[in-house]
Amino acid sequence: MTVRKSQIIVSVGAGLVFGFGLSLSGMLDPIRVQGFLDVFGAWDSSLAFVLGGAVAVAFVGLRVGRRMPRPILDTTFHFPVSTSIDARLIAGSALFGLGWGLGGLCPGPAVASLSLGLWQTWLFALAMLAGMIFHDRFFKRMRP
Repeated sequence: MTVRKSQIIVSVGAGLVFGFGLSLSGMLDPIRVQGFLDVFGAWDSSLAFVLGGAVAVAFVGLRVGRRMPRPILDTTFHFPVSTSIDARLIAGSALFGLGWGLGGLCPGPAVASLSLGLWQTWLFALAMLAGMIFHDRFFKRMRP
């Protein structure tokens, strides 16, 4: 697949809009995210609206995409093909949730938070990158 200049421009633009939205909504503040995840303590429900808005936009986008013959800037859609819930999916989801709860960041907000220059965010992003590299080197080849 060749990447065209228009794809790069649209990708950078979408990334900037996404990062700005994360910043505007408070998703870059780990304390606020941890407050949202603390449902039995001092629960901060404000991020529920952010997540609800994200689900609504994704729902509409998927509905529109499924009706299109092909994407505007590519030859085919890249929808997930697997619908099975297996041990790897559950373990990965649990690991993601554990990291999100402990660190207060997930991949998107972590990358956007790098612009703040905090050493904790850089440490989180480096650990996340190391985990991705580790996965690609050791677990990808174990797939059936």
